[in-house]
Amino acid sequence: MLAKMTSKNQLTLPKNITAAVGPAEYFDVEARNGQIVLTPVRIQRGDAVRAKLAELDLDEQDIADAVAWARKLPATKKPGLVSKKSAK
Repeated sequence: MLAKMTSKNQLTLPKNITAAVGPAEYFDVEARNGQIVLTPVRIQRGDAVRAKLAELDLDEQDIADAVAWARKLPATKKPGLVSKKSAK
């Protein structure tokens, strides 16, 4: 399928292509092996984040406590992180 680039470097994506990937307002753009690759990016809005926090029954103090706890840990000992030495 062809899409024409305008003099302002703009493309109009065919409707059936955008319908196949679902609704997206933003795309990650990458040049790979001489091709332009567009990947839809779903950006969470503040309302969605607040709704998820409410669903998990977390309040501002819970978040502040978690941040304080994470900041106390040395960088190499944070959960989920693997230091270069231990990865070998």
